[in-house]
Amino acid sequence: MTFRTICAALAAAGLAPATAYAEPAATPIDAQSHYSGVWLEVGRTPMAITKGCVAGTTTYSLKDSTQVAVVDDCREGGVTGKRKAISGRGLIEDPGVNRRLKVTYAAFITWRYEVLERDPQGGWFISADPGLKKIFLYTRKPPSEALLAHLVSRARALGYNGEIETPAPLP
Repeated sequence: MTFRTICAALAAAGLAPATAYAEPAATPIDAQSHYSGVWLEVGRTPMAITKGCVAGTTTYSLKDSTQVAVVDDCREGGVTGKRKAISGRGLIEDPGVNRRLKVTYAAFITWRYEVLERDPQGGWFISADPGLKKIFLYTRKPPSEALLAHLVSRARALGYNGEIETPAPLP
């Protein structure tokens, strides 16, 4: 899949900012630890752009106190399948709290999300778009079935009512 195709699919999937965020979490998170390294996408709202994708990851590289390099990728059809990836420039929109990130993937594609809940030890987090229409569950390592069930339950408790798919993570 070409970069242009990925961009078009993101736009078609409606990955544009909504007008209001979900209820903001009060506890700031450490930008250095959160926006560094690889997160495994272990749950998400089904979307056309991710259909057939497994082993999804988001890799963050914190550039300074508000700038984050972002690479989202997955494998098509299985964990050893063809890699699909897109890079973006992230901006922490609430410096000091560090829960709101706006990512620009191309000149015309912007995606916003907020970290709604995070493991105090940094092993997982739940994020959503501002209108809580799309949810994403991330872990630092492949989750146990119990952890995955817990994350889905927490997403529901946070107010997400839509479908959640749990594609295979990287082994």
